[in-house]
Amino acid sequence: MDEAKVAASYISDSFGKLIVDCNLKALNMSLGQCGSVTIQTKFDTSEDLRKFETKAGRTLAELRNSLAYTEKHYAGVYIYAYEAEASDASLSLN
Repeated sequence: MDEAKVAASYISDSFGKLIVDCNLKALNMSLGQCGSVTIQTKFDTSEDLRKFETKAGRTLAELRNSLAYTEKHYAGVYIYAYEAEASDASLSLN
């Protein structure tokens, strides 16, 4: 579990820096009770996804060389997603 916490911290820092550059629409990470780290990403275009895969690959390669872990890749398409955002749509008139 300690290695998973270190990995999650490292991944969130590294991937967080790619949000603007790779035009991520969503980046969700969860740390499981058994020490699993799950990462979900969302992009508008396949070009943004490919750019992210290239840059994220460097981070994952560094982890492969530093920690013992296994990787599983799942590709899918969102068929339903709900994300509530805290936003203020009010106008201020002076």
